[in-house]
Amino acid sequence: MGTAIVITSGKGGTGKTALTCGLGTSLAKLGNRVLCLDLDVGLRNLDLALGMTDCALMDFTDVLFDRCSLERAAAPHPTVENLFLLTAPVTWGSIPVSQASLKRLTREIRSQFDYCLIDCPAGIGPGFHLAVCAADRAIVVVTTDTASLRDAQQVVSQLHHYHIPMQLVVNRVSRWMLRKLQFSVDDAMDAAGLPLLGIIPEDRRISLAAARGELPALHTQGVIRAWHNIADRICGKRVTIGLR
Repeated sequence: MGTAIVITSGKGGTGKTALTCGLGTSLAKLGNRVLCLDLDVGLRNLDLALGMTDCALMDFTDVLFDRCSLERAAAPHPTVENLFLLTAPVTWGSIPVSQASLKRLTREIRSQFDYCLIDCPAGIGPGFHLAVCAADRAIVVVTTDTASLRDAQQVVSQLHHYHIPMQLVVNRVSRWMLRKLQFSVDDAMDAAGLPLLGIIPEDRRISLAAARGELPALHTQGVIRAWHNIADRICGKRVTIGLR
């Protein structure tokens, strides 16, 4: 059986969706079958980040309500082997999605994929709880600003109710900013109260690629290396954590 990992954050703009995209790509390139599941209904953009805007014709509610099979709804990435997307609907529609039904969906996903990466809505609203209820572990994404860290504390307090392992990813880290703010990654770990899974350097080209609906190009090597290192750690490899 595969593993379902929810990727969450306390506030928007932390790079949660970009991490879902990059981590999914990295895990797939390690030979794993990976499904990226967008649960950010109404604000979905994982298809844009993956460069799959025109690929995903069915969404996860089509599978939940037996309008099509998981095999049909999971759209394969056009260039990355083993990487698939199951997108979110534009709106919730008239039929509510229960936690029990989402758990059934993720059980089916686990039976067919090595990893399911759940792109969770920001905050701690109903969409957050729906995404978290079916996960085996959680990654909390923060940046170094104080609002992100404070909101992450609220996310962590809610995650404790689900009794799943949690780890921290500090995103968009620049040495210049750390020096100016006299801030360290240890401060982020202390604020969130979580063990560190990875550090991702700041690179504006990642945001530019997402705006264009493209996967990041090879020149964003620092970020791609960080994604690969996080994927290795998830797979059980021992990789030194650092900012390069």
